[in-house]
Amino acid sequence: MPRPQEEDLFSESTMTFGEHLAELQKCLWRAVVGLMIGFAIGLYFGTTVVNWIQIPLSNALTQYYQKEAEDKLHRAAAETAGAEQLEKLDRQAKERLYERQMLAEEVYLDPAEVVKQLKTAYPQELKSLPELKSSAKPGSPDNLLRVFLWHRKADDQRVRIKSMSAQETFAIYIKASLLVGVLIASPWILYQLWLFISAGLYPNEKKMIHVYLPISVGLFFLGATIAFAFVFKPVLNFLFSYNQGMGIDPDPRISEWLSFVMILPVGFGAGFQLPLVMFFLERVGIFTAESYLRQWKLFVFAIVVIAAVLTPPDPYSMSFLAGPLVILFFGGILLCKWMPKKKSAFESLDR
Repeated sequence: MPRPQEEDLFSESTMTFGEHLAELQKCLWRAVVGLMIGFAIGLYFGTTVVNWIQIPLSNALTQYYQKEAEDKLHRAAAETAGAEQLEKLDRQAKERLYERQMLAEEVYLDPAEVVKQLKTAYPQELKSLPELKSSAKPGSPDNLLRVFLWHRKADDQRVRIKSMSAQETFAIYIKASLLVGVLIASPWILYQLWLFISAGLYPNEKKMIHVYLPISVGLFFLGATIAFAFVFKPVLNFLFSYNQGMGIDPDPRISEWLSFVMILPVGFGAGFQLPLVMFFLERVGIFTAESYLRQWKLFVFAIVVIAAVLTPPDPYSMSFLAGPLVILFFGGILLCKWMPKKKSAFESLDR
């Protein structure tokens, strides 16, 4: 049965190119307004966030210098102690390093200079102390006394995060506030995105926004949470392992670390939108569930490439993103099969 000429089944969903651009402009403007409101709220929490995001980096630096001190203390004890005493000294060192959260710094002293300074500071008390003749060689640790100075972790300057300029601290505060603003405004931004997408859908499909917006927001926060909870520590340990192997002590800047903190969770959150993107592409007819399955190897390869682009150049963060995305890819296929695209109304009229 041919369709009557005057009947337009899709009249309610038909939009011109100009109308699409106008709708996009509205959605972008509303999203920017929401982001600015979130940023204004984030200014209140900026300082707290900066203190909080330093914790993973500070812990990784502490672990790095604990391992370095443990190795140095073991080598120093092995030079002078027997097997039983060496085990006792190692146990004492680990107790200070890991239980008391102290760090050891290796220094070399000239015994003659130490005696001289002590006698100068306490002339009456140490007047009977004989002076020593210095046998230290300039520029060499030979004939010097090796001493380990212990610091509380909180007082050790090597694990304190540093800024390199006066304005850097303020810029960090603004960036941290912006990060909070993005997280606060992300439901509203995703809602505007789905409003723009739904403008091109048929009336009976626009109801999907009420179902998939919560899923979209949930996936975004799930990705960001995985980045915060599981990715930072192994990534930092992996990167610092190269410092230990090459004998280069790390001295990271807070601005570089904050940029890393901002990019990784947002990248994870965006990547976790994959099932909904697949569902949308299936709805508009670009792909089908069968085509996803047929070309799954190509899609998995693309996921690995995208994960490498969205994450720093290390295997841990890439694997932490690529692994869940592969699972979500097959979840997207199940979503397309569970809610298949309905047949066109033209097909039902032609029968």
